[in-house]
Amino acid sequence: MLTCIIRYHIDPAKTDQFRQYARNWGQAIPRCGADLVGYFAPHEGSSTRAYGIYNIPSLAAYEAYRARLNADPLGRENYEFAKKERFLLREDRTWLTLASAPHGEKS
Repeated sequence: MLTCIIRYHIDPAKTDQFRQYARNWGQAIPRCGADLVGYFAPHEGSSTRAYGIYNIPSLAAYEAYRARLNADPLGRENYEFAKKERFLLREDRTWLTLASAPHGEKS
């Protein structure tokens, strides 16, 4: 299993637009085949950093998922929304694998 963490730098004056973007992905991403952990908007501290986190079985599954997402009506609409509103200043993806499993019980 792979975990994709998307780090966004957003316009702090457009947090509401990012929240709408996140809600839209909350519908489209699971429908297109990824296990969405969630989208996270600034709350305290940095007002320009936000995250999207999801799991996918493999890079091959990711490629198929991206094709479905690009064909999804809400996915296409969300890409256009982000381009039009210009609240995303930068976006970086990091791919991770879980290194701490199996987790122990709390004492």
